[in-house]
Amino acid sequence: MAADKVAGMARIAVIGAGTGALAAAARLAVAGHRVAVYERTETYGGALRRFERDGFAFDTGPGLLPLPAVYRDLFVKTGKEPLESCVELVQVDPSARHVFADGTAVSLPNASRAGVVAALDDTLGAGAGQRWGDFLVRARETWDRTRRPLLEEPLWPDWPVLAGREPYPAVPHKRLLRTRRAGTLAEVGAWELRDPRLAALLEGHALAYGLDPRVAPASAAVLPYMEHAFGMWYVRGGLRELARALYERCLARRVEFVFGADVTRILEKDGRVAGVELAGGTSRASGSGGGEVVEADIVIAPGSADGLPARGEGEVPPQRGMPSRLTVLLALRGGRPEGTAHRTVVHSEDRDGELESLFGTAPGVPARPTVTVLRPGDPALVPDAGHETVTLTAVVPAGARTSDAHADALVAVAERAVPGLRDRVLWREVRTPADIAAETGVTGGAVPAPALAAAGGRLLHPASVTGLDGLFTVGGWSHPGGGLPHAGMSGALVAGLIVEGPEFRGSQ
Repeated sequence: MAADKVAGMARIAVIGAGTGALAAAARLAVAGHRVAVYERTETYGGALRRFERDGFAFDTGPGLLPLPAVYRDLFVKTGKEPLESCVELVQVDPSARHVFADGTAVSLPNASRAGVVAALDDTLGAGAGQRWGDFLVRARETWDRTRRPLLEEPLWPDWPVLAGREPYPAVPHKRLLRTRRAGTLAEVGAWELRDPRLAALLEGHALAYGLDPRVAPASAAVLPYMEHAFGMWYVRGGLRELARALYERCLARRVEFVFGADVTRILEKDGRVAGVELAGGTSRASGSGGGEVVEADIVIAPGSADGLPARGEGEVPPQRGMPSRLTVLLALRGGRPEGTAHRTVVHSEDRDGELESLFGTAPGVPARPTVTVLRPGDPALVPDAGHETVTLTAVVPAGARTSDAHADALVAVAERAVPGLRDRVLWREVRTPADIAAETGVTGGAVPAPALAAAGGRLLHPASVTGLDGLFTVGGWSHPGGGLPHAGMSGALVAGLIVEGPEFRGSQ
């Protein structure tokens, strides 16, 4: 099996320099293996990229970090310097400001159940906060039931157990003389929260990961719970700084990097992996070569939305139909006002229309999408205090051909939260699904969602172990799925399987 324990020092080839790959490379190098990373682009970080112009700087991928404990563990296990010695972590407070379809706005404190309950009661009316607080209690039970198998352990060989069992303890709901329990996130919102604004708050967490709340399992309740329980964090200088710290940790542990290295084939010999073949014209940091073969005892490849040919029988199929993102980077004249929320979610005024546009039979770009507005207020991102950076993001179908009109729509929606926004714009840069595809290599720029239980296994991801001896996968398209915490755990799981073998059961 591919998960056999590796004795002694192994030559390990890692394809791609995404977050999960860097996490695996650092851990394996500390374990004494010789690790080389082959990245087809000219930089590291996968989706954690940066755009710079005229003294302004923007993250073009994730802008906030949930569950930083994953990366704290990585830095503790790979060196003497903790994460906080390598980057400056800042807890975002409020966690988010939400602007609902009716114009109601509420700011939710970071990682404070009592504060969130009070804020919702004050803004949405007595009882609203308590209903949300009660939901979080049930969401915590879901988290407790699924945390280890979906985040901390290699995918169970009997994964269908996770596929069929709904771990969310839904409240019985009497409907048309029958008692029913919510099976989808949308039903949780409608039957248990009983307020369209609370429903939008709930569903927005699923939509942010590209999930349709109408069919996403109730177990998706863990998504808002993670934010509530562990807070949302910002890395000073932008999330690209986290990628830099990971890269430098790898260098310190003598991981070799070869940029501009396009791996065209994974080589096999006698039923196990033998290395990789690089495209012609590949350049090494230490020289140059073309179409060369790199021998390796172990190969770690990025999981793929299209799957890998070496998958074994009975494996979880790759996630299908995941959407992409449209991002508008705005350089503004005028400084950021005091007290501005770092993150504002402007919920769609036509939620049904948005969901049908995104997930219907003929997917398209919503006319009035839900837009996430990031206003970091970080001096490192602007030329001076008289300017501000704003990043707008919306979910769009993978491969969507977007236009200036679609970018204009995001700005128009954002003006519900930032009046006069258009008048302050010095310039803007639009990042499309095609840009994501170019940076990550994923067809259509699709973005993977985290693994979730139930739903027939539709939202699980294939295991890191493949059907080819010595070949493992890592990153958002492998277990445990998309999102920065999940990418970090993916690297930890792959390293554990290689170092300890199939008996590895994850962190304790």
